[in-house]
Order: sequence, then C-alpha cells, then structure tokens
Amino acid sequence: MKHSHKIGICFGVTSGIITTMGLMVGLDAGTNSKLAVLGGILTIAIADSFSDALGMHMSVESGDSTTEKEIWESTIATFLAKLVFSSSFIIPVLLISNLFHAMIINICWGALVLTVLTYIIAKDKKENVIRALAEHLGTAAVVIVLTTLAGKLIAKYFGADA
Repeated sequence: MKHSHKIGICFGVTSGIITTMGLMVGLDAGTNSKLAVLGGILTIAIADSFSDALGMHMSVESGDSTTEKEIWESTIATFLAKLVFSSSFIIPVLLISNLFHAMIINICWGALVLTVLTYIIAKDKKENVIRALAEHLGTAAVVIVLTTLAGKLIAKYFGADA
C-alpha cells in the first residue's frame, strides 16, 4: 500500500472511531435520544470527515518530502476512511430498537476495528502489540468514560429537569 494511502486511512479510521464513539456515548448519556445520536453520527461523518481531510492536507502539505499527488492521496484517503467508518456506527442505531444495546455493539465494533488496525501497524513496525493495544484501547476507553460523564453532567445541569 502506498504510504500516502496508509497515512490517510490510519488517521481517518482512528479519528472516525474515537470521535464517533465519544460523540455517541456522550449524546446517549445526555439525551437517551436515538434521533440525537443519529444526528450526531451523521454530523461527524460529514463535517468532521471534511475537517480531518483538510487537516491532513495541510499537515502533509507542510512537509518537505511529498508531492502534490501524495498530498491529495492522503487527503482523499483520510476523507473516505473517516466518512465510511463514522457512518458505519449508524447501522446498529437504526437496526436495534434498544439504544443502550446499540451503543454496546458500536463500542465493540469500534474496539474491534481499532484492535485490528493497531495489530497491523504494530506488526508492520515490529513493535510490542500488547503495549500498542493497551495504549490505543486505553485512549478509546478514556474518551468513552469522559464523554459519558460529560453527557450525564450536561443532562443534570442543563437538561429539561434542571
């Protein structure tokens, strides 16, 4: 795989997983609304995919050792990877009537994809897989816990019952 594609895909998939899971669980904790969660996922899939792609574009563009073609390859790979993986979290929310169960499935889905991606990268770089998994899944867990707490606090202090 071309380096420019690998950079964009790894960034897009990772960002899609972490950002979308954080937003989902935060919205679920704060609203318990399927509509809010679906709207949030769709917003991330569109707006944040463009944002991350532009960020990747500018980041790669600022480097010295890339061609215009490689810059655009990384940009497009980031956009498509983020769009596809963020959007994939919509499926359980649409298909499963219980929002809590859909969140659990989505967290498992995100953890699975992050695990596979981490494994591939660690093996490719000949790094300790367990250490890399602990680092990446640990980060995801922190995001899930903090955004759940944020959603609950927002509901408590700013919700309809506040």
